[in-house]
Amino acid sequence: MISHPNVKINLGLNVLRKRPDGFHDLETVFVPYFGLSDVLEIVPSDGFSIDIFSKTPGIPDWNPMSDLCAKAWRLMAERYGIGPVRISLEKRNPVGAGLGGGSSDAAFTLRMLNELFSLGLSVAELCSLASELGSDCAFFIHNRPMFGEGRGEILSDYPLDFLDCGHNPEAKWKMGVVALDGKLSVSTAKAYGSITPHVPSIRLRDALRGSIEGWKESVVNDFQKTVVEEHPLVGEIIRQCYSQGAVYAAMSGSGPSVFWIADRPLLIQSIR
Repeated sequence: MISHPNVKINLGLNVLRKRPDGFHDLETVFVPYFGLSDVLEIVPSDGFSIDIFSKTPGIPDWNPMSDLCAKAWRLMAERYGIGPVRISLEKRNPVGAGLGGGSSDAAFTLRMLNELFSLGLSVAELCSLASELGSDCAFFIHNRPMFGEGRGEILSDYPLDFLDCGHNPEAKWKMGVVALDGKLSVSTAKAYGSITPHVPSIRLRDALRGSIEGWKESVVNDFQKTVVEEHPLVGEIIRQCYSQGAVYAAMSGSGPSVFWIADRPLLIQSIR
């Protein structure tokens, strides 16, 4: 069984408050982007194994047995007694780029194991399992635009039919991603430590109800200011997007990658 885990972008990201459990409450819109994807293969085997490889030098730089895909299999084995498998993962998605590539791999692993072993788990059950692996993993079970609250695991549909994420070429607005992994390093923990959580005067749902031309002033990623101060290249990429005709451009997640929305494809290429 082979699948192609895609990445996501965060359309707006407000960090509202720190929780007693050490996490943060936030609000964001998760949007799948299908222009970047890994290749994930899972087959039954006599013993569990996982192989991660990439054409990008230095990937992986972690123990494959600690990868989220391995954790996803262990979770399913503990809960449902599934048998061992061989996992092969070709990393094509950016790593540590604010695009959720690892979370996507984990969620797709859960979905594939559910099908491979005919478990018949519902979307809600898969989301519950995914949330144990990471705050944004549950989004990739749905893999369509969703409004995220709580740690990001409380999800509700948020249709964006006017936006082409890679599967809707008839949509007016096109989206692209400028991947900055390998050039910059942004620690998620440090990013959270560099901002002051607050409830904005204009909540994200209200900001997004305005015209897309007004999002530049109203739709905010709370991490962007501090990351741009530390890594001016992020700000320069955003300025390039606007200079080429983007109607909206911003950093995704805790960065450093940038995405743009325009009425035509832009020529800005990924920097990896």
